[in-house]
Amino acid sequence: MSDPDENEIALNLTASGRIDKVLAADLPDHLAVSRSRLRALIEGGAVTVDGASLANPSQKVRAGAMVTLLIPEVTDSAPLPQNIPLDVVFEDDALIVVNKPAGMVVHPAPGAPDGTLVNALMHHCGDSLSGIGGERRPGIVHRIDKDTSGLLVVAKSDLAHQGLSTQFAAHSVDREYRALSFGVPERASARLAGIAGVSFEGPVLKIEAPIARHRADRKKMAVGAEGRHAVTRAQVLEPFAGQAALISCRLETGRTHQIRVHMAHVGHALIGDPVYAGRRKVGQGLPAPAREAIAAFPRQALHALRLGFVHPVTGETLTFISDLPPDFAELLRELRENSQD
Repeated sequence: MSDPDENEIALNLTASGRIDKVLAADLPDHLAVSRSRLRALIEGGAVTVDGASLANPSQKVRAGAMVTLLIPEVTDSAPLPQNIPLDVVFEDDALIVVNKPAGMVVHPAPGAPDGTLVNALMHHCGDSLSGIGGERRPGIVHRIDKDTSGLLVVAKSDLAHQGLSTQFAAHSVDREYRALSFGVPERASARLAGIAGVSFEGPVLKIEAPIARHRADRKKMAVGAEGRHAVTRAQVLEPFAGQAALISCRLETGRTHQIRVHMAHVGHALIGDPVYAGRRKVGQGLPAPAREAIAAFPRQALHALRLGFVHPVTGETLTFISDLPPDFAELLRELRENSQD
């Protein structure tokens, strides 16, 4: 079932060919969906063909295929400035680096029309942010999930937006996260050895598995052959009695929910993850205080710790590091004090 703020269109294709062209020809005229918007919807996982999610606008489809398209309602106005406190790590005329708290959405979307980072940035930056990269997502060149904390860079000029976007597209931005996982992903694990796309480079676990929109739940992502190329490198920093681990994760690509999906894929979902960890519980290898702290943690234990890039105007290499937020630090303290490792 679609959300109230979405139109769900179902139809049988009348011709074979590229999905974007064929679907554009078959959509009713009153919907007024442009080819560019249709491509964006396809890439965003809003289209299924014969029940399977499809994210490539150029993928070929057959006549008669059943297609479902979810079209979000277009909002009438751009985000409004809101006086929301920001933790500013760095700022100049070209860009701003902020430390986003867990619980804050990056930009307005259905279900979160305001109170977002963009609303706060528009108040903080004033007119300098207007229109950079699009009026509904001004300055945004990358995102982190609502309940993930940590560093994020935002462009304040067209030149900076173009330069930062190019670096993200080239996968040259240094992004390191801290995560707490269920279990310890070890080199000796027979389970890991049996998963395609999983290998070890010394102590670093490399997960190379494409990520696509989940076939049954469009709000989730999943590893799937039809997905986009995705690579995560994870290294255990501290194990906790074989039941949990503090992990450093580095992104080579930046897909939606990438670390969360990849860690769940290899059997080590993040503690507190309400989407990908399911009802998983830590075993009896940890004392009760640690188990209780894990069970009570209200979000995915994921923090964007390090962000490094080349300043798109000055050419200077910039690197920023963010301390763990209090909730994450407290859970880590409980694990350290109640672990035999």
